[in-house]
Amino acid sequence: MEESSAEAPDSSTQDDVPPLAVKDVNVLLEREMSEGVSSPSRDEDSTLLNPGTHSSILDEITKSASDLPEGRNKSSGLCFSDGKSRIDYILVYRKSSSQSEKREVFERNIRAEGLHLEKEACLTNSDVIFLKLHAPWDVLCRYAELMNIRMPFRRKILYMHRRHKFMSRMEKRINKFRGWLPRKPMKFDNDTLPDLEENESFTAPFSRSRIHHFIIHNKDTFFSNATRSRIVHHILQRVKYEEGKNKMGLHRLLSNNSYEAAFPLHEGSYHSKNSIRTHGAENHRHLLYECWAWWGVWYKYQPLDLIRRYFGEKIGLYFAWLGWYTGMLFPAALVGLLVFLYGVFTLEHCEVSKEICQATDIIMCPICDQYCPYLRLSDSCIYAKVTHLFDNGATVFFAVFMAVWATVFLEFWKRRRAVLAYDWDLIDWEEEEDEIRPQFEAKYSKKERMNPISGKPEPYQAFTDKYSRLIVSTSGIFFMILVVIAAVFGIVIYRVITVSTFAAFGWALIRNNSQVATTGTAVCINFCIIMLLNVLYEKVALLLTNLEQPRTESEWENSFTLKMFLFQFVNLNSSTFYIAFFLGRFTGRPGAYLRLINRWKLEECHPSGCLIDLCMQMGIIMVLKQTWNNFMELGYPLVQNWWTRRRLRREHGQNAKARFPQWERDYNLQPMNAYGLFDEYLEMILQFGFTTIFVAAFPLAPLLALLNNIIEIRLDAYKFVTQWRRPLPSQAKDIGIWYGILEGIGILSVITNAFVIAVTSDFIPRLVYAYKYGPCAGQGRAGEGCMMGYVNASLSVFRVSDFEKRSQPKTNGSELFGEAVKYCRYRDYREPPDSAEPYSYTLQFWHVLAARLAFIIVFEHMVFAIKTLIAYLIPDLPKDLRDRMRREKYLIQEMMYEAELDRLQKEKNEKKKKGRAHHKEWP
Repeated sequence: MEESSAEAPDSSTQDDVPPLAVKDVNVLLEREMSEGVSSPSRDEDSTLLNPGTHSSILDEITKSASDLPEGRNKSSGLCFSDGKSRIDYILVYRKSSSQSEKREVFERNIRAEGLHLEKEACLTNSDVIFLKLHAPWDVLCRYAELMNIRMPFRRKILYMHRRHKFMSRMEKRINKFRGWLPRKPMKFDNDTLPDLEENESFTAPFSRSRIHHFIIHNKDTFFSNATRSRIVHHILQRVKYEEGKNKMGLHRLLSNNSYEAAFPLHEGSYHSKNSIRTHGAENHRHLLYECWAWWGVWYKYQPLDLIRRYFGEKIGLYFAWLGWYTGMLFPAALVGLLVFLYGVFTLEHCEVSKEICQATDIIMCPICDQYCPYLRLSDSCIYAKVTHLFDNGATVFFAVFMAVWATVFLEFWKRRRAVLAYDWDLIDWEEEEDEIRPQFEAKYSKKERMNPISGKPEPYQAFTDKYSRLIVSTSGIFFMILVVIAAVFGIVIYRVITVSTFAAFGWALIRNNSQVATTGTAVCINFCIIMLLNVLYEKVALLLTNLEQPRTESEWENSFTLKMFLFQFVNLNSSTFYIAFFLGRFTGRPGAYLRLINRWKLEECHPSGCLIDLCMQMGIIMVLKQTWNNFMELGYPLVQNWWTRRRLRREHGQNAKARFPQWERDYNLQPMNAYGLFDEYLEMILQFGFTTIFVAAFPLAPLLALLNNIIEIRLDAYKFVTQWRRPLPSQAKDIGIWYGILEGIGILSVITNAFVIAVTSDFIPRLVYAYKYGPCAGQGRAGEGCMMGYVNASLSVFRVSDFEKRSQPKTNGSELFGEAVKYCRYRDYREPPDSAEPYSYTLQFWHVLAARLAFIIVFEHMVFAIKTLIAYLIPDLPKDLRDRMRREKYLIQEMMYEAELDRLQKEKNEKKKKGRAHHKEWP
């Protein structure tokens, strides 16, 4: 679900286009020839194109405020009052704040760093002051060099092998044939939206001494808005606000309420009266809205390069991963739908469901004490048919497919991430060493030791203190997991009590479907408990993480992420694990039921099996969770912003917002989540778990996830572009700790699906019956005809007179069957009451148990072997990318050598003109 500038070249030229070629080299060649630009030949097999005629993408897309009329700049709120100096960052504070001295020192030091400042009062609240910051050219250049920011290099080389005449003719015919085909509807039309095309060029770390090598057509547009904001933020994080070793940084001033908010500006409004196709985009925000956040383009690829340019690499990688995950869900959803349809089409030929529907003479024992009546097995006909839709012959294949799919998804994501890291110049990027957290510094400032990397003294946490805190934090984690288990225990008690209540209910519909009603209400109550506990877990995770006193922000973020994932994963899946592996497994038998606290009889499975309960649990939880998340993600900021607009209209008139400058409009938007992209990642990772862990019981899970993600991408895009303040653009080269969590879920899914097939479903008992006990026993085949008599063989006989007193039904069944019931049936493999060892396990029980254990071992080893083989066969780095990287390295070295020779040659010529000829040989 994404579109990047790193698309694979056309198949006709794929082997010949170099790594840094633009998408259509032929067009550039024709353009250069028409303009009379000669292409100096390097050798017989290559062509060196003159890059001088190609303009930078910065000039094509960035219609900056400095290019607009001065009056419009001033009124739009993107520049200082002079209409020229671009606003790179906004700080907001209140005059009534008690931290004025720290602010004064901080702002004085900001000026000393070379930044320009301008203050302006809020139009709606005189107590609020906006501090506008602008970084001039020399400051940007100085810090771009210090931060090793990669910028477009001056020379652009397009290297192509010469084509044979036969290949050229073939290419022309292929291109002519392609012209007859319809255009891909998911790609943007680059003729009507030319701003989506981005020319590729060499990049290198910026250097003031080699500034003449970089493409600088306009100093105002050379550094993008995102880069300028990142540079200013870097400066603000290193400016002191008080005398002292570590009294510096904007984060500390925000935490002590010296400043109320800090954010870069959005680039104007995302709305326009004119169509983008006729008048073009007014700014990057408008372009992003029209080609990404607008609901009308839900089927289009994501413009990842635009997202990265506006929001930074970290957010760009999140949407790239989300798009990749959504795209990979298409085959999983299709296969899951085919498995479901296979169950639909084979329903009429299913011998087991036929026998259940025709078993009007088989009387089932009551499923609860006293109030539950005797039932005919044929009453479970509908549930047996529904169970067949999910539990059929294709279930095992789908479980293996999804295990392999999870591995392929992760392996190909690594390749996709490598391509993005290359295209976005992140291959050699290394994250800067994090600053020490102020809380850690305040706690351990008395004891210091030398940092082995920086060589500077820093606060030190003793070994005993660190691990004692970790032990307490781990104990807190286990305690909260016990709270989850207690909640599940409460749900179990509810199900046990309610099934008897619903069995005695006055409404016939509820009374006749007491078990389904119990499961449905229990799932809804469980969902409410999940949402309430999530609020508690966030506070507990925050408390435990702060208790550990992590040294840096990245350590704090990783620790908090792991705790929140563990809490929410256990909270969301604990009831599902109970239904899948414990429901109906330890109930005992009629006449000797196992009881909870020696009082409540444990719940039994439905006569048609336990899988229907698991399907209901997964379907209801998944739909409700995704609906609630989508509502809260967009609904909360929408309501908040609507209330703010309503208040402003009431106080300042209907057109108040239009008169506000950009900084005030952005201030009235909602700030980004305090934990960054944590909530977005967590939601998708939990969904990935639901899609893979119990997918054998619910093949439609990938389809539901796909439909949700198509909506999720546009919801997140709309939220980032229209409802949130612009987040600080930041760099990242991967998705961090989340990748390890995904791998862990992939391993867990193999184990759980093996147990679901072997334990929860009836796949193994049917297989054992077909090969050992059915009509085809000993013939080596197992078709539907071999399942005749399976239902009767899977039910044991119980004598009603052997019931415990507290389990004895209040009715003897005469009102339903015309006479008192003497024998009833139940799901198990036990001897009849008249045998030598009544109610003991039969030989078939041990055969089924052995087959289940064997299946689990074989399935797990086979799937893990396939996963390992696939991971080994798929390299992390695509071969063409590896060749492009090597080629680029070679060309950059050669290019810089030639550029240096040109510079020295010019210097020599100038000296000769001045009569200062040197007699040294030219190297």
